[in-house]
Amino acid sequence: MKKIIIIQSIFCALFITACNQNSESNNSNSNTSTEENALAGQSGVKDDVSNPNIVQVAVGSKDHTTLVTAVKAAGLVDALSNAGPFTVFAPVNAAFDKLPTGTVEGLLKPEKKGDLENILGYHTYVGVIDGVLLQDGAEYDMVFGGKVKITKDSDKTLVNGTPILATIKTSNGVIHVIGDVLLPK
Repeated sequence: MKKIIIIQSIFCALFITACNQNSESNNSNSNTSTEENALAGQSGVKDDVSNPNIVQVAVGSKDHTTLVTAVKAAGLVDALSNAGPFTVFAPVNAAFDKLPTGTVEGLLKPEKKGDLENILGYHTYVGVIDGVLLQDGAEYDMVFGGKVKITKDSDKTLVNGTPILATIKTSNGVIHVIGDVLLPK
């Protein structure tokens, strides 16, 4: 009888040890994943259930590849992935094509990061400008570069004279698609 109790005790000890090692291994893997997300910043958080944020919507748009490249070059992916809320006046690729030859390429150089941040900041407002806030004559202070002015032309809403082509609500704000790059005055 004594041998049976000793054998059972040994099996129990081995079982408990194995369970603890497996649990520690799972916790270690879980912590590594959490640490990797923390190092990646807000943009590193993966969520397939929630509505996409401003950056995720832009990345998924074939019409905003130049804007996405600029946001990445300026190091603003995490900032625009945060909770916000933000309003982004998002120029389409054709808007960047209207700029003088070499402008975009020049702004994407590391030494021009500050200028690029300022231009992109002039397209970004902290808060949501939508609906009743898009009134004729309204002015809004942007993150960088000063104010933008909203005007109306019959059924069109314009920002600094540029028509808003579409409006997309996101989990952290709103995107107003525009056909021109806004330049601070």
